[in-house]
Amino acid sequence: MTDMVKIAENSKMIVNGYAFTVIPSGVQAVNLARNTACVFGDDDSVIETSMDDIEMEIVTDYYKRNKSFMED
Repeated sequence: MTDMVKIAENSKMIVNGYAFTVIPSGVQAVNLARNTACVFGDDDSVIETSMDDIEMEIVTDYYKRNKSFMED
């Protein structure tokens, strides 16, 4: 099982249980409670996911509303 504590510690932001981390291909969002993930590309499109459609829409909304807080 993935170590959720390490994912949370290394993330740039956490919104409602989703940890957002910058990775080489874009931004990874991990649901810390359900162990599902989603990767956003540079154009905010979903590259890959293990989330269902509803969860993916929710996490996409969280990301788009809060991505300005991830900038250095």
